[in-house]
Amino acid sequence: MDSYVIPMNGNGSLPSVLDVHVNIGGRSSGQGKMKGRKARWSVRPSDMCNKTFNPIRAIVDSMKVKPNPNKAMIALSIGDPTVFGNLPTDPEVTQAMKDALDSGKYNGYAPSIGYLSSREEIASYYHCPEAPLEAKDVILTSGCSQAIELCLAVLANPGQNILVPRPGFSLYKTLAESMGIEVKLYNLLPEKSWEIDLKQLESLIDEKTACLIVNNPSNPCGSVFSKRHLQKILAVAARQCVPILADEIYGDMVFADCKYEPLATLSTNVPILSCGGLAKRWLVPGWRLGWILIHDRRDIFGNEIRDGLVKLSQRILGPCTIVQGALKSILRRTPQEFYHNTLSFLKSNADLCYGAMAAIPGLRPVRPSGAMYLMVGIEMEHFPEFENDVEFTERLVAEQSVHCLPATCFEYPNFFRVVITVPEVMMLEACSRIQEFCEQHYHCAEGSQEECDK
Repeated sequence: MDSYVIPMNGNGSLPSVLDVHVNIGGRSSGQGKMKGRKARWSVRPSDMCNKTFNPIRAIVDSMKVKPNPNKAMIALSIGDPTVFGNLPTDPEVTQAMKDALDSGKYNGYAPSIGYLSSREEIASYYHCPEAPLEAKDVILTSGCSQAIELCLAVLANPGQNILVPRPGFSLYKTLAESMGIEVKLYNLLPEKSWEIDLKQLESLIDEKTACLIVNNPSNPCGSVFSKRHLQKILAVAARQCVPILADEIYGDMVFADCKYEPLATLSTNVPILSCGGLAKRWLVPGWRLGWILIHDRRDIFGNEIRDGLVKLSQRILGPCTIVQGALKSILRRTPQEFYHNTLSFLKSNADLCYGAMAAIPGLRPVRPSGAMYLMVGIEMEHFPEFENDVEFTERLVAEQSVHCLPATCFEYPNFFRVVITVPEVMMLEACSRIQEFCEQHYHCAEGSQEECDK
């Protein structure tokens, strides 16, 4: 074996000569055999990857059914308000992005938690006397989804559990289980406009419960909790000393006849991480700017949770800098008329859809008060040829080319979710097709012939 000696400039603390032995044509005598690993290929997916399961994708992707070729497809399944082009964002929002890009100031890295100036804008926008905020209480994220992920990661360890609404947004479970966190489902009650079954919720809490997720306004239900109900939820959390992750991405997307109360404005002693973003209120889900608002007036989180969120945000360097640069103008210059027009359209479509569904035998819609969705119960005893909501919605696609999500996606079988952001003419056509479908497949349940004859 040949070896080479490479001289180095010494500095007093290092040897003046670095002796490098280069193996040429043989094995270095000091290296020996590698231990504990055989030289063979064995590449396998990680445990986290194997634990990651998105029920919406799994159910929708497994639907092999083809739509009716004689009817144009109407997709009432996607929670993206931009799909049909009828709900554009405001020109001021678009101009803010153009100005930020043209300035040339936002092409580099930002701090992992977002520019200080951008966090100051969010703190100012959401600050109120009941729930004060400063820039240090704001973490900017890549959409509300990442905000939720960071909150779960900072609050819960593998082996602990979190409390998740049923029906509820499937991402909570997808994220938690990929992290080795157990999910316990608490029930929402359709007969009470999807209020939480508080007694059942409290019965799920144990010494391993890391947090309670409260989604208000709700996806998939379109429900908005009253102030009184939110106070009862906070009472449970205070009694059991469980922090709350408040998913409030649809905050302020509430119809005029209802009032939205940010959870933190009602809490004096329960620490809350509130997640929001630009996606829904400003109708730009692809811009991927979300945030976490840290509400901890009793200093229960202390520095550890706050510092933990900063550390976790450093894994990926935050949201798009151009959107951060536009944030000040978006928050300050978007006219109130834009918000009003968006909500008026959604309310009109919600009323239209609810009225149409309520008139169809065998369906039981629950009237929404906000967000972009409406849940419809299926009286399965009147549709005996379908085993469940998945089969019902599959056949609806095959026969009528109307695609609604089966609520099995949200852990709530025998319902389906309707997205109400489509143009009105499309909403009317979809309702007409659903009515035709139900009339063709409706059967009187045993013992109810008199009712069917009416």
